[in-house]
Amino acid sequence: MSAHDIDHSLDSFGDATASATRVTPGNALRPEDIAIQQEKPTDLVAQYAVRLGDDALILAQRLSHWISRGPELEEDIALGNIALDQLGHARSFLTYAGKAWDKTEDDLAYWREEEDFRSLHIVEQPNGDFGVTIMRQLIISIYQHLLYTELLQSSDPTIAAISAKAVKEVDYHRDHAIAWTLRLGMGTEESARRMRHALAVLWPYVGEIFEDEELHTALGDVAVAPSTLRAAWDEDFASVLSDAGLEVPTVPYAMARGRRGEHSEHLGFILAEMQVLARKHPGATW
Repeated sequence: MSAHDIDHSLDSFGDATASATRVTPGNALRPEDIAIQQEKPTDLVAQYAVRLGDDALILAQRLSHWISRGPELEEDIALGNIALDQLGHARSFLTYAGKAWDKTEDDLAYWREEEDFRSLHIVEQPNGDFGVTIMRQLIISIYQHLLYTELLQSSDPTIAAISAKAVKEVDYHRDHAIAWTLRLGMGTEESARRMRHALAVLWPYVGEIFEDEELHTALGDVAVAPSTLRAAWDEDFASVLSDAGLEVPTVPYAMARGRRGEHSEHLGFILAEMQVLARKHPGATW
Protein backbone atom coordinates (compact mmCIF):
# COMPACT_ATOMS: atom_id res chain seq x y z
CA MET A 1 0.00 0.00 0.00
CA SER A 2 1.44 3.36 -1.03
CA ALA A 3 1.23 6.66 0.78
CA HIS A 4 -1.12 7.81 -1.98
CA ASP A 5 -3.49 4.93 -1.29
CA ILE A 6 -3.67 5.86 2.39
CA ASP A 7 -3.76 9.64 2.06
CA HIS A 8 -5.94 10.25 -0.99
CA SER A 9 -8.71 12.85 -1.23
CA LEU A 10 -10.38 14.23 1.87
CA ASP A 11 -13.42 14.99 -0.28
CA SER A 12 -14.62 11.37 -0.15
CA PHE A 13 -15.49 11.53 3.55
CA GLY A 14 -19.14 10.70 4.23
CA ASP A 15 -21.42 10.10 7.17
CA ALA A 16 -20.84 6.35 7.18
CA THR A 17 -20.39 6.16 10.95
CA ALA A 18 -23.97 7.21 11.61
CA SER A 19 -25.34 3.81 10.61
CA ALA A 20 -22.62 1.76 12.30
CA THR A 21 -23.58 -0.81 14.89
CA ARG A 22 -22.91 0.58 18.33
CA VAL A 23 -20.11 -1.13 20.23
CA THR A 24 -20.41 -0.38 23.91
CA PRO A 25 -17.32 1.51 25.10
CA GLY A 26 -15.75 -0.29 28.03
CA ASN A 27 -16.38 -3.76 26.65
CA ALA A 28 -13.26 -5.69 25.72
CA LEU A 29 -12.85 -5.29 21.98
CA ARG A 30 -10.28 -7.70 20.60
CA PRO A 31 -8.76 -7.38 17.13
CA GLU A 32 -10.56 -10.65 16.32
CA ASP A 33 -13.88 -9.01 17.20
CA ILE A 34 -13.11 -6.03 15.00
CA ALA A 35 -12.11 -8.26 12.10
CA ILE A 36 -15.51 -9.96 11.95
CA GLN A 37 -17.56 -6.77 12.17
CA GLN A 38 -19.63 -6.16 9.07
CA GLU A 39 -19.16 -2.40 9.06
CA LYS A 40 -16.10 -0.93 7.39
CA PRO A 41 -14.59 2.43 8.32
CA THR A 42 -14.44 5.16 5.72
CA ASP A 43 -11.08 5.87 4.14
CA LEU A 44 -10.56 8.90 6.37
CA VAL A 45 -11.45 7.06 9.56
CA ALA A 46 -8.99 4.36 8.51
CA GLN A 47 -6.27 6.96 7.97
CA TYR A 48 -6.87 8.25 11.48
CA ALA A 49 -6.79 4.75 12.96
CA VAL A 50 -3.48 4.11 11.18
CA ARG A 51 -1.94 7.11 12.91
CA LEU A 52 -3.00 5.85 16.33
CA GLY A 53 -1.95 2.31 15.50
CA ASP A 54 1.45 3.25 14.10
CA ASP A 55 2.35 5.29 17.19
CA ALA A 56 1.51 2.34 19.43
CA LEU A 57 3.23 -0.23 17.19
CA ILE A 58 6.55 1.58 16.93
CA LEU A 59 6.58 2.45 20.63
CA ALA A 60 5.92 -1.22 21.42
CA GLN A 61 8.93 -2.21 19.32
CA ARG A 62 11.14 0.25 21.15
CA LEU A 63 9.97 -0.78 24.63
CA SER A 64 10.30 -4.49 23.94
CA HIS A 65 14.07 -4.05 23.67
CA TRP A 66 14.19 -3.42 27.42
CA ILE A 67 13.15 -6.99 28.19
CA SER A 68 16.17 -8.58 29.95
CA ARG A 69 17.91 -5.17 29.93
CA GLY A 70 16.04 -3.30 32.66
CA PRO A 71 17.83 -1.85 35.70
CA GLU A 72 15.99 -4.30 37.94
CA LEU A 73 14.03 -7.49 37.34
CA GLU A 74 10.66 -5.89 38.00
CA GLU A 75 11.33 -3.34 35.24
CA ASP A 76 11.90 -6.12 32.70
CA ILE A 77 8.36 -7.21 33.46
CA ALA A 78 6.87 -3.71 33.71
CA LEU A 79 8.28 -2.37 30.44
CA GLY A 80 7.50 -5.66 28.72
CA ASN A 81 3.87 -5.41 29.84
CA ILE A 82 3.64 -1.80 28.69
CA ALA A 83 5.02 -2.87 25.32
CA LEU A 84 2.38 -5.61 25.11
CA ASP A 85 -0.36 -3.10 25.96
CA GLN A 86 0.84 -0.81 23.19
CA LEU A 87 1.01 -3.73 20.79
CA GLY A 88 -2.58 -4.58 21.66
CA HIS A 89 -3.69 -1.03 20.90
CA ALA A 90 -1.80 -1.18 17.60
CA ARG A 91 -3.45 -4.46 16.64
CA SER A 92 -6.91 -3.09 17.27
CA PHE A 93 -6.42 0.19 15.43
CA LEU A 94 -4.63 -1.44 12.47
CA THR A 95 -7.20 -4.22 12.21
CA TYR A 96 -9.95 -1.60 12.05
CA ALA A 97 -8.07 0.52 9.51
CA GLY A 98 -7.31 -2.49 7.34
CA LYS A 99 -10.99 -3.29 6.93
CA ALA A 100 -11.33 -0.17 4.76
CA TRP A 101 -8.73 -1.51 2.32
CA ASP A 102 -9.28 -5.28 2.71
CA LYS A 103 -5.99 -5.55 4.57
CA THR A 104 -5.16 -7.38 7.78
CA GLU A 105 -3.24 -6.02 10.75
CA ASP A 106 -0.24 -8.05 9.57
CA ASP A 107 -0.47 -6.54 6.08
CA LEU A 108 -0.24 -3.06 7.55
CA ALA A 109 2.48 -3.91 10.05
CA TYR A 110 4.77 -6.01 7.86
CA TRP A 111 4.14 -5.03 4.26
CA ARG A 112 4.12 -1.25 4.24
CA GLU A 113 7.25 0.67 3.41
CA GLU A 114 8.84 3.27 5.65
CA GLU A 115 7.17 6.22 3.90
CA ASP A 116 3.73 4.65 4.40
CA PHE A 117 3.97 4.75 8.19
CA ARG A 118 2.39 7.69 10.00
CA SER A 119 4.06 7.41 13.42
CA LEU A 120 5.37 10.38 15.37
CA HIS A 121 9.11 10.95 15.40
CA ILE A 122 9.32 10.73 19.18
CA VAL A 123 8.23 7.07 19.32
CA GLU A 124 10.92 6.00 16.86
CA GLN A 125 13.80 7.71 18.67
CA PRO A 126 16.39 5.37 20.24
CA ASN A 127 15.76 4.17 23.77
CA GLY A 128 18.91 5.82 25.06
CA ASP A 129 19.57 5.13 28.70
CA PHE A 130 16.80 4.30 31.16
CA GLY A 131 16.22 8.00 31.86
CA VAL A 132 15.52 8.76 28.20
CA THR A 133 13.07 5.86 27.96
CA ILE A 134 11.23 6.97 31.10
CA MET A 135 11.03 10.58 29.89
CA ARG A 136 9.62 9.42 26.56
CA GLN A 137 7.08 7.35 28.47
CA LEU A 138 6.10 10.37 30.55
CA ILE A 139 5.61 12.50 27.43
CA ILE A 140 3.65 9.87 25.51
CA SER A 141 1.59 8.39 28.34
CA ILE A 142 0.25 11.77 29.47
CA TYR A 143 -0.63 12.55 25.85
CA GLN A 144 -2.26 9.16 25.19
CA HIS A 145 -4.28 9.30 28.40
CA LEU A 146 -5.71 12.67 27.42
CA LEU A 147 -6.29 11.51 23.84
CA TYR A 148 -8.06 8.25 24.65
CA THR A 149 -10.16 9.95 27.32
CA GLU A 150 -11.46 12.37 24.69
CA LEU A 151 -11.92 9.58 22.14
CA LEU A 152 -14.38 7.88 24.48
CA GLN A 153 -16.82 10.40 22.98
CA SER A 154 -15.87 9.64 19.37
CA SER A 155 -18.88 9.26 17.09
CA ASP A 156 -17.17 6.21 15.60
CA PRO A 157 -18.19 3.36 17.91
CA THR A 158 -15.15 1.20 17.25
CA ILE A 159 -12.68 4.04 17.84
CA ALA A 160 -14.54 4.76 21.10
CA ALA A 161 -14.47 1.12 22.18
CA ILE A 162 -10.76 0.65 21.47
CA SER A 163 -10.05 3.86 23.39
CA ALA A 164 -12.13 2.68 26.35
CA LYS A 165 -9.85 -0.33 26.74
CA ALA A 166 -6.67 1.58 25.95
CA VAL A 167 -7.25 4.42 28.41
CA LYS A 168 -7.34 2.02 31.36
CA GLU A 169 -3.99 0.56 30.40
CA VAL A 170 -2.41 3.92 29.61
CA ASP A 171 -3.46 5.13 33.06
CA TYR A 172 -1.01 2.59 34.47
CA HIS A 173 1.67 3.60 31.94
CA ARG A 174 1.34 7.20 33.09
CA ASP A 175 1.55 6.30 36.78
CA HIS A 176 4.61 4.16 36.10
CA ALA A 177 6.36 6.97 34.21
CA ILE A 178 5.50 9.55 36.87
CA ALA A 179 6.81 7.35 39.67
CA TRP A 180 10.13 6.81 37.91
CA THR A 181 10.46 10.47 36.93
CA LEU A 182 10.08 11.46 40.58
CA ARG A 183 12.46 8.73 41.71
CA LEU A 184 15.17 9.71 39.24
CA GLY A 185 14.66 13.46 39.35
CA MET A 186 14.88 13.53 43.14
CA GLY A 187 17.47 10.76 43.38
CA THR A 188 21.18 11.23 42.98
CA GLU A 189 22.96 14.06 41.22
CA GLU A 190 23.74 11.63 38.39
CA SER A 191 20.14 10.42 37.97
CA ALA A 192 18.87 14.02 37.91
CA ARG A 193 21.51 14.94 35.32
CA ARG A 194 20.40 12.07 33.10
CA MET A 195 16.76 13.17 33.31
CA ARG A 196 17.75 16.70 32.29
CA HIS A 197 19.66 15.16 29.39
CA ALA A 198 16.59 13.12 28.45
CA LEU A 199 14.47 16.27 28.35
CA ALA A 200 16.98 17.99 26.08
CA VAL A 201 17.10 14.98 23.72
CA LEU A 202 13.34 14.46 23.44
CA TRP A 203 11.89 17.96 23.71
CA PRO A 204 12.49 18.83 20.02
CA TYR A 205 9.93 16.15 19.06
CA VAL A 206 7.14 17.25 21.42
CA GLY A 207 5.75 19.92 19.11
CA GLU A 208 4.82 17.39 16.42
CA ILE A 209 2.53 15.55 18.83
CA PHE A 210 0.11 18.48 18.94
CA GLU A 211 0.05 19.49 15.28
CA ASP A 212 -3.41 19.41 13.68
CA GLU A 213 -4.02 18.07 10.18
CA GLU A 214 -6.78 18.63 7.65
CA LEU A 215 -7.77 15.07 8.49
CA HIS A 216 -8.86 16.08 11.99
CA THR A 217 -11.09 18.84 10.66
CA ALA A 218 -12.64 16.57 8.05
CA LEU A 219 -13.40 13.85 10.61
CA GLY A 220 -15.14 16.22 13.02
CA ASP A 221 -16.28 14.44 16.19
CA VAL A 222 -14.80 11.13 15.09
CA ALA A 223 -11.31 12.37 15.93
CA VAL A 224 -9.60 14.67 18.41
CA ALA A 225 -7.57 17.64 17.19
CA PRO A 226 -4.21 17.24 18.96
CA SER A 227 -3.89 20.98 19.56
CA THR A 228 -6.89 20.84 21.90
CA LEU A 229 -4.91 18.59 24.25
CA ARG A 230 -1.87 20.84 24.51
CA ALA A 231 -2.94 23.06 27.43
CA ALA A 232 -3.90 20.11 29.65
CA TRP A 233 -0.72 18.24 28.66
CA ASP A 234 1.46 21.26 29.45
CA GLU A 235 -0.13 21.59 32.89
CA ASP A 236 0.19 17.89 33.76
CA PHE A 237 3.72 17.57 32.40
CA ALA A 238 5.01 20.72 34.09
CA SER A 239 3.48 19.62 37.39
CA VAL A 240 5.34 16.30 37.31
CA LEU A 241 8.61 17.98 36.39
CA SER A 242 8.22 20.50 39.18
CA ASP A 243 7.63 17.74 41.73
CA ALA A 244 10.73 15.98 40.39
CA GLY A 245 12.91 19.09 40.63
CA LEU A 246 13.16 19.39 36.84
CA GLU A 247 12.31 22.20 34.45
CA VAL A 248 10.68 22.38 31.03
CA PRO A 249 13.56 22.89 28.59
CA THR A 250 13.92 25.74 26.12
CA VAL A 251 15.26 23.54 23.31
CA PRO A 252 13.62 24.49 19.97
CA TYR A 253 11.33 22.07 18.17
CA ALA A 254 12.60 19.97 15.28
CA MET A 255 10.95 19.91 11.84
CA ALA A 256 9.28 16.52 12.30
CA ARG A 257 6.78 15.27 9.71
CA GLY A 258 6.09 11.68 10.61
CA ARG A 259 2.38 12.14 9.90
CA ARG A 260 3.35 12.85 6.28
CA GLY A 261 5.53 9.77 6.01
CA GLU A 262 8.81 11.69 6.44
CA HIS A 263 10.69 9.91 9.19
CA SER A 264 13.97 10.04 11.04
CA GLU A 265 16.71 7.61 10.08
CA HIS A 266 15.72 5.37 12.98
CA LEU A 267 12.41 4.04 11.66
CA GLY A 268 14.01 2.13 8.81
CA PHE A 269 16.14 0.10 11.23
CA ILE A 270 13.09 -0.67 13.40
CA LEU A 271 11.10 -1.88 10.40
CA ALA A 272 13.99 -3.93 9.04
CA GLU A 273 14.11 -5.92 12.25
CA MET A 274 10.34 -6.06 12.75
CA GLN A 275 9.46 -7.11 9.21
CA VAL A 276 12.32 -9.45 8.30
CA LEU A 277 10.69 -12.74 9.32
CA ALA A 278 7.35 -12.01 7.65
CA ARG A 279 9.05 -10.94 4.43
CA LYS A 280 11.52 -13.81 4.37
CA HIS A 281 8.80 -16.41 4.94
CA PRO A 282 5.57 -14.85 3.57
CA GLY A 283 2.43 -16.66 4.62
CA ALA A 284 4.23 -18.85 7.14
CA THR A 285 2.17 -20.10 10.09
CA TRP A 286 2.93 -22.15 13.18
